[in-house]
Order: sequence, then structure tokens, then C-alpha cells
Amino acid sequence: MLNTRRDILAACGALAGAGAARAQSAPALRLGILGDLSGPYRDLSGLGTMACVRQAIEDAGLPLQVEVVHADHQHKPDVGAAIARQWYDRDGVDAILEVNNSAIALAVADLARERDKVFLATGPATADLHGPRCSPNHVHWTYDTWMLAHGAGTAAVRAGGDSWFFLTADYAFGHALQRDTARAVEAAGGKVLGQSRYPFPQTTDYSSFLLQAQASRAKVLGLANAGTDTVNCVKQAHEFGLTRRMKLVGLLCLLGDVRAMGAEAAQGLMLTEPFYWDLNDRTRAFTRRVLPRMPPNIYPSTNHAGAYSAVTHYLKAAAAMGSAGAKASGRATIARMKALPTDDDCFGPGRVREDGRKIHPVYLFEVKAPGEVKAEWDLYRLAGTIEAEEAMRPLAEGGCPLVRG
Repeated sequence: MLNTRRDILAACGALAGAGAARAQSAPALRLGILGDLSGPYRDLSGLGTMACVRQAIEDAGLPLQVEVVHADHQHKPDVGAAIARQWYDRDGVDAILEVNNSAIALAVADLARERDKVFLATGPATADLHGPRCSPNHVHWTYDTWMLAHGAGTAAVRAGGDSWFFLTADYAFGHALQRDTARAVEAAGGKVLGQSRYPFPQTTDYSSFLLQAQASRAKVLGLANAGTDTVNCVKQAHEFGLTRRMKLVGLLCLLGDVRAMGAEAAQGLMLTEPFYWDLNDRTRAFTRRVLPRMPPNIYPSTNHAGAYSAVTHYLKAAAAMGSAGAKASGRATIARMKALPTDDDCFGPGRVREDGRKIHPVYLFEVKAPGEVKAEWDLYRLAGTIEAEEAMRPLAEGGCPLVRG
């Protein structure tokens, strides 16, 4: 298997006596982390996700055996789909998670349904996963383009940023994020003055696209991208002095991205996230536990937290069914996940909706000025909270065929 590694995690927590014997005799659950180990999202994915999955297994403390494999999809739909197909068909993987590329995620969702397996979509953003492409075999967990768009997009317009230009990664994720944000901007009374789409993932120089943004005279530059693309865009915009003329909004911008930009370049950047390590006592406790497992100089991001949260709930459902039952039917496992309330230290209490969307609050953050930063990862100022039921697209508007009219 290309770029695949396996870790066998013998139990969820310490098992003893009869509980340990039952765990040893029951079939092991197999999880596959399909992420970015070498590309622009590697710091938001890969080894950090593995650390958080391990933490979820330990924290669950349940009598289950779990095996974990992980592989690099390289942002190539054919590579990602081939790995997923082999995992489901030949390697006995019961649930695939992460898949932080929307085009690959849509393919994995189709495979999970065909094979009656589980897909925990903790990394992709396209809202189609709980809209027209929803399925009884997957859940859409962490964020989505509608959520991101309506958080930062609506807030920026209300703050006076009523004219927008988009700089967009030219693939399914970027297109969906721009589409949903443009709709939110226009619904709030703003207008879109233009766009530039760049080849993904090979683009590193954004100067020509930034000059187009500046020439548009828009008040806001919406970055419909993620990872190192967002980092490089913000750094280059700062170098060109564009940040003095336009408000930058990171439509999928995470903590590690902001740290890579530096507070000087990123100050004032607006973004929405459902998780921040220093948000409350529970997020701080989670961060203290998982940091020793994380790669060097990496704090848990929203993507990592989403993997922890989804695996925590998956294991809860699997324990309620028994591992043999969970392995027998992905559809039945997802149904049990929807029936049980969610609760974990990253996202707090919530639920999985009928269309497969995980429901939790979302937070609007603004990046602090350098003088306000007290520690290396102390980068956000909380600017607002969007309550759980308001943060996600209304159930009736998604077009999910699982939703009864």
C-alpha cells in the first residue's frame, strides 16, 4: 500500500478481568485515516490526526480492540479512491476518516455506501456531503462550506465589508466555498466584484491574482482555499501592502495556518472555527492530554479535533452495538451514531442530524495584533458565537434525499 502505516491500539483504555477477555475475543475494529502527509494540508492532517485518534481511543475507555492504518491521498482523486477501495475491499477497514479533499471525499462517500462501510468525513468541507450527496453510510463532522461562508461572510458584510473579491483554489472544495460565501454575502446585502481561480495544488506565487483583487477595489478579499495556500496568500498580501486596503477573510483558515503566517501578517484576519485550544476548560484539558502525542511544534487544530470527536462518538456507538455488529453494517452503525447524543472535550454536547451533519456551535475569531499575543499559540480573540442550530444550513434547504419532506 502506497504511503500506508499501521498502528495496532490494543484497547480503549485499561481493560481488566472479564472486560479484557471479551475485548480480546471480539473482532477488532479497523479505522483508516486517509489524509495529507506530504502536501499543503500536512500540518492540519496526517500525524496530528493519528495522535488525536489515539487519544480518542484511550479516552473512550471502552472494551474494544482497534487497529488504525493511515495513508497519503496526495490530493489525487484516483489515488485516494484506490486506497479507499483497497481498504474496504481487501484490508477489512470498517471506517475511513479525515479525507481533507472534497473531490476525494465524495468518491469515498460513494464507496462507503456501495460496500456498506462507514465514512467519518472529518476533513472535507463541501456541504454537498450532507446535501444532495448525503448517504446513510457517512457523517459530515467538522465544518462545511455553508457553515464557513455564513459565519465569516455574513459577519464581514455586517461590519461594513459589503464588496468582495475571491481568490479560489480551482477544484471542488474551492468552488463550493466561493459559491456558498457569495450567496451569504449577497443575502446580507453585499456584492461580489470578481474572482481569480488558480491551479491547485501547484500554485505558490499569487502575485498576479492579488493584483487583480487590488484592481477590483473590493473591500474584502475572500480566500477560498486552505493550508499553505492560505498562508502564502496572506503573507504575500501583507508584503504587497494589500492588507492595508482590504479586509482579509480566511474562509477555511485554521490555527496552524495563522501561526505559520505570523501575527504581523495575519493581524485582523477574520475566520470561523468550531474549535480553539484555549476556548474553555474542556478544550484546554484535551490539549494538555494530546500535546505529548502531537508532532513537534504542532498544536491541535480544528481538523485534529474533528477526528477526535468523530472517533469518540463512533466508538461509543460501536460499543453499544458490539464490535461484530458495528463491523457487519456501516449503515446500522451510522444510524446508531445518529440516535445517540454526542459529547466530547473538543466540541461539547451536540448531535448528528438526519442528513448526517454533526451539529455544534461555531465561533468567529479575529487574529490578535502582535502586541496582544502572550504566547506562541495565543493568536485568537473571540469575536462572536454562532449557536449550534444556527451555525449549520437548515435541514430543509440541503436537498438531502434522506430527509423526509
